[in-house]
Amino acid sequence: MKLSSKSVSSILTFLSIGLMSFLVKGQNENLVQNGSFESLEGKLKSLGCIENAVGWTSPTGVRADVFTPSKTLDINVPENIYGKEEAKDGTNYAGIVAFSYGDAIPRSYLMTKLTTPLKKGSKYCVKFNLSLAETSKYASNQVGVNFASKPFGTDAKTAIIDKTQVLDFKNKIFSGLYNWEQVCGTYTAEGGEKFLTIGNFTSNENTKNEKNKKDPKMKNAQVTAAYYYIDDVSVKMVVEDVVCECEGGQSDDSNYSKTIYQKVINTNDKMSAKEKIELNTEYFGFGKSNLIPSSLVSLDLISTLMIENPSFKLEVFGHSDEMEEKLSKEKPQFVDIANRRVNEVMKYLISKGISESRLIGSTVGISDPNPEISEGDDDDLKLAKNRRVSFKVR
Repeated sequence: MKLSSKSVSSILTFLSIGLMSFLVKGQNENLVQNGSFESLEGKLKSLGCIENAVGWTSPTGVRADVFTPSKTLDINVPENIYGKEEAKDGTNYAGIVAFSYGDAIPRSYLMTKLTTPLKKGSKYCVKFNLSLAETSKYASNQVGVNFASKPFGTDAKTAIIDKTQVLDFKNKIFSGLYNWEQVCGTYTAEGGEKFLTIGNFTSNENTKNEKNKKDPKMKNAQVTAAYYYIDDVSVKMVVEDVVCECEGGQSDDSNYSKTIYQKVINTNDKMSAKEKIELNTEYFGFGKSNLIPSSLVSLDLISTLMIENPSFKLEVFGHSDEMEEKLSKEKPQFVDIANRRVNEVMKYLISKGISESRLIGSTVGISDPNPEISEGDDDDLKLAKNRRVSFKVR
């Protein structure tokens, strides 16, 4: 049977629309299985039963909790042993300890394997919601997401100190007791990340906290911790021309510069350890504080040299560009960006064994332009060269 050109055109149009729909659906798919903890296996009988939530586990000896409408009051929704909260999505939610003064109550974490590994260079919109439980004596910041190619795993009741790739854009202390707040951000994948973990990956010394007064309506005793309910977790690929919309805050600012300046540094045996360290500069994306792969290589070298020279102290200078400074007056995600870059660098160095007492953070902002800027650089490159962290050995 011979098809007319009109029929062929109709078939191709149909196939094209179908393929586009398939691609959009695939790219908009949530890579977190059971992100709202609705699917449970077995009957919940007590706290610490995160493994009953399909796809979820805890990577340390302290098991996270799952809450569901139940006759067991400790794990009931909306009212349970830690407070009272309706689910953000569905009927269930999870709960973790994010901070406790002096680690009196060990932290707990939520971990899941993504339905597909992240693709190198692709952007992902990452979101989850949290609510501070009413019995919490403390509230804290630093509650965020870690992506890794391998799962964490230990039976020890210990904190996990590692990178936090997605935080609230202000990294604020989450002190809201009676409603849900969203942590949201865009993550550019290094490639091969298979596991998502939610919790606090920062030392107590670098975690801000504040005390809460006990709600007189609460009959349960206060817990000496910042305990957070967690719900509605999602990781979705950011498709072209679609931004990561965050409630009341940061989004993927696709209209701004995409340039990240990089340079090759050359060292030789005649150079001192001090000279080698100070030769390094870490560069950042526009409005970003996350470390790029080349920075990790650079910081590993700095860590090695610092360990080999225990008398060294390192001053870490955070810089920003003029556009970021201008936008910080109207867009919250650009506020304190230079300081956040310093914090990310220092956090990585600490994770590599450098004592926090040997690190001195200094926020410079736009007051010290990069001396490597040349007259031949275009405006975008000049801005990119200023988005950096530099070093000085003391």
